[in-house]
Amino acid sequence: MIPTRRTLIAALAAVGTLASLTACGGGSDSSDSPSGASGGTYTFWDPYPQFDASSAWGKLVTGCGTEAGVKLKRTAYDTTDLGNKALLAAQQGNAPDVMLVDNPVVSTLVEAGILNKTSDLSLDTKSIQKNIIGAGTIGDAAYGVPIGANTLALYYNKKLLSAAGVDPASVKDWNSLTAALKKIKSAGKKGITFSAINTEEGSFQFLPWFWGAGGDLTKLNSAKGVAALTLWKQWVDDGYAPKDVLQNTQTTSWQEFATGDYAFGENGTWQLGNADKAGFDYGIINIPGQSGGPAPVPTGGEFVTVPVQKDTGRYDVSKKIVTCLTSDANLLPTDTTLQYVAPTAAVQAEQVKQNPKLKPWVSAVAAARGRTSGGLGTKYPTISQPMWTAVQGALSGSKSPQDALDTAQSSAQKG
Repeated sequence: MIPTRRTLIAALAAVGTLASLTACGGGSDSSDSPSGASGGTYTFWDPYPQFDASSAWGKLVTGCGTEAGVKLKRTAYDTTDLGNKALLAAQQGNAPDVMLVDNPVVSTLVEAGILNKTSDLSLDTKSIQKNIIGAGTIGDAAYGVPIGANTLALYYNKKLLSAAGVDPASVKDWNSLTAALKKIKSAGKKGITFSAINTEEGSFQFLPWFWGAGGDLTKLNSAKGVAALTLWKQWVDDGYAPKDVLQNTQTTSWQEFATGDYAFGENGTWQLGNADKAGFDYGIINIPGQSGGPAPVPTGGEFVTVPVQKDTGRYDVSKKIVTCLTSDANLLPTDTTLQYVAPTAAVQAEQVKQNPKLKPWVSAVAAARGRTSGGLGTKYPTISQPMWTAVQGALSGSKSPQDALDTAQSSAQKG
């Protein structure tokens, strides 16, 4: 079924609110947009403009086309740009045959009626970790196959913690983390940096603390949500976190941590390569829940999807392409390149064997949640924006955490 113009216009507005939260980014490819060519050529879109045809990823895409017996024409776009172009292409009846999209966008594309269920294509997803595929599951049906996942944890500077007498193993909950930050400040060092910017990145970074307190996205102003925002405000007010977290993106927050002046930095799997270049010894611990244990963290990463086509006879080849791209043999090098955690236990084990530094990331991903999971779907953007606005209001001091979240809840209900 081809989606209606009204549905697509509404979906375009939703995609526009979702920022890219993966390690990927950059300018869009200069090649012409494919027009859904038939015959021996199939079209594939992805959000990896940083990888050209000569890269390992580019060669894998070409190879999967060859394996399926066709020429696979690849076009790369920025993540948000890709979502918008997908909706417009569907409206014009020339969607690509296969498309790799950021997981929060899946629900928007499903609502617009332009993605096939994996079950309808007989794609096997049994080995995929349930919470990872959950980010692309709507109404108990999966609409794509995850290529990998990234998420958040706490990087720490071993030298600074040692100098302040802080054992990273002692950081097990919010109280012990705050106590560690107090020691670090007393030793004349800087505590923790994160991103609280007024975009999806701010919500993405706040969610582990919100969920770690037991918060529910349908009740932003519950006592649990207020506790999480109060924690961040306390850190800023006490000088444990810098006031510039209000403007920090995840990139600028990382740059602060990489100076070597901060003891902790909340950031993602995608910074592992940069961490190795930082020039100081670092470690990684899971973000702690309020009362202990790893906090649930939001899942980042992309899904390989098959858009709806007028010519349903194309699906057999599209299925072969998806199967090739997401096979265990190909996931290992792909997720190593992208610095993602694989979606299957077997490949995760191989990743950790190759790089033991990934072990805490595997456990972090195991505790992760999809932002659109739990039936939220396209409601998530109407909740996320009021939430990041509340974080801004509380940390800037213009509102108390309770008042800020009361306003956010009222706004989310209207949305």
